[in-house]
Amino acid sequence: MSILPEEASQIPADSVALASPPRKRRHLHPAWTVAAVAFLALVGAAGFRAAPGVLMVPLQQEFGWSTTVLSAAVSINLVLFGLTAPFAAALMERFGVRAVTATALVLIGMGSALTVLVNQSWQILLTWGLLIGLGTGSMALVFAATIANTWFTRSRGLVIGILTAGSAAGQLVFLPFIAMLAQDPGWRQASLLIAAGALAVVPLVLKFLKNSPADVGVLPYGAEPAALEAPEPETATVPDNGPRTNAAIRALQVLRRASKVRTFWALASGFAICGATTNGLIGTHFIPSAHDHGMPETTAAGLPAVVGIFDIIGTIASGWLTDRFNPRILLAVYYQFRGIGLLVLPLLLNAEVQPSMIVFVVIYGLDWVATVPPTAAICRETFGADGSVVFGWVFAAHQLGAAAAAIAAGALRDATGHYTYAWLGAAAMCTIAAVISATIRRHKGSAGTTAGAEPAAA
Repeated sequence: MSILPEEASQIPADSVALASPPRKRRHLHPAWTVAAVAFLALVGAAGFRAAPGVLMVPLQQEFGWSTTVLSAAVSINLVLFGLTAPFAAALMERFGVRAVTATALVLIGMGSALTVLVNQSWQILLTWGLLIGLGTGSMALVFAATIANTWFTRSRGLVIGILTAGSAAGQLVFLPFIAMLAQDPGWRQASLLIAAGALAVVPLVLKFLKNSPADVGVLPYGAEPAALEAPEPETATVPDNGPRTNAAIRALQVLRRASKVRTFWALASGFAICGATTNGLIGTHFIPSAHDHGMPETTAAGLPAVVGIFDIIGTIASGWLTDRFNPRILLAVYYQFRGIGLLVLPLLLNAEVQPSMIVFVVIYGLDWVATVPPTAAICRETFGADGSVVFGWVFAAHQLGAAAAAIAAGALRDATGHYTYAWLGAAAMCTIAAVISATIRRHKGSAGTTAGAEPAAA
């Protein structure tokens, strides 16, 4: 039955209101809940990143181990931290982010807890190196890239910046307490704190960390339904059998395709230098170096904590900038500023904290892992659907560089009695990384076309 216009005018207004469809409430997109839990997981996994520099001196005092031995344990950790990453990305594709993340946190907790039982140098290689290396490698920065690429089509750079800052936040949370516990009652209690921090996040991961938007019946944040009918090249190039392929084979296949692309080698070279100048040198040897100059360990440990504060600010800001500016130029600027800081560091180390050291810490903190969002963005732009796994291999180069720098700096310290040559060499490497980054070509093909996108360097 139809209603004439004159009849419609006589219908009460409240009846019209009842007949109209109710307005939909705007709910928080599940992607943000996943990102929040991922952030906490990265915080929990980051406890050990703050530990070696603080625990190195107490272990030397108790067991008489050399700096080279302890640096070797850190180097094994850093190598596994990096080499596990691309395989972890492939495992996340096959078995889901939740299972891999929970397992990684358990490995970190086990490695840290078992450290209290060591009394031989080979045992520290097993706990610090093998167990924690495998765990932290599965929770590496490729985890942040996987979450951002899976759950977000908008604001990816910002999200990667926020998640990357989770590692800095973890160091900020743990480092002061690790330093205090290492002094009194001792380094064993500090190790147990790291284990507790990693294991505490596992229940949250199992409960709230969903594997993909499809698990909760939504699209990625920022995606439009029409995108399903006309997918972007990046989405269209996902292999049909990707998630079902053996994770190791998938990771190696991606490496084979990426190795034919010049951009991959440029990113890997720059990120190797990035790892050498962060985790390898400052993260491992800054506190022992400050201690060499007469600075108390607790005071020296407070400086990397300040680095962590400004790292959070710098990394989030870098993510925001990556969404708006050429990531190649951002990388070049970041590396060059880092090189300048390392060049002057030997002049700043002293028994007391001077204002110039505070300036160094602030600048270095802003620049610490600000390189991650632009590097991940170039991987996604160049390699499309393979981007997360490619970033895993680039991150492996990061950790290989860190491992080489950690053990080389320890050997230099034992040979010369100081770290000056290590700081100056790292400064020179940063300039090389800046030049490499500035000359990375823009990818002109469709995203996701990995093989043959551009020729390998002659």
